[in-house]
Amino acid sequence: MPTLLDHTRALPVWVPLLIAAVLVAADQALKAWALANLTYGAAPIPFLPGLLDWQLTFNTGAAWSLFSGSAVPLAIARLMVGVGLLVYVMVRPQNRFLTVVLSMIAAGAIGNTIDGLRQGRVTDMLHAPPLSAITRALGAGDFPIFNIADSCVVVGTLLLLVASFVSGRERKV
Repeated sequence: MPTLLDHTRALPVWVPLLIAAVLVAADQALKAWALANLTYGAAPIPFLPGLLDWQLTFNTGAAWSLFSGSAVPLAIARLMVGVGLLVYVMVRPQNRFLTVVLSMIAAGAIGNTIDGLRQGRVTDMLHAPPLSAITRALGAGDFPIFNIADSCVVVGTLLLLVASFVSGRERKV
């Protein structure tokens, strides 16, 4: 029985580049839209009422403003991670799941690299009130405003973690 991490079903070597290119393009397009249509410091504008708002902000660090003021060094590190992951999945083809997940993470790293190198900061515009309610309840303040690149990294990493637990259970059975 194949598992999520089974190495028998690889995708063509160009697929990781295509996935990453589409996600980076979507990220950069939404950032350009946000810069043209949203105002920094303005109140959130509902997009999906109660779930997701538009709110323009900038970050010179990483999540929760860790390493603030380090946009260029972080951009270089992100670039190395993004390119490294793409090279890895192209040189050592993985199964479809891992190819997609690692390409998502690479796209997120590259999307935020572009901002860090071009602007010295990352453009964020997605505000999730339900996530802020959770982080405030945990005493961590508001959930950071984020972008598509951030979502690619977080969702890809979570999928990778879930798959590793599922795969571990399947091997024990």
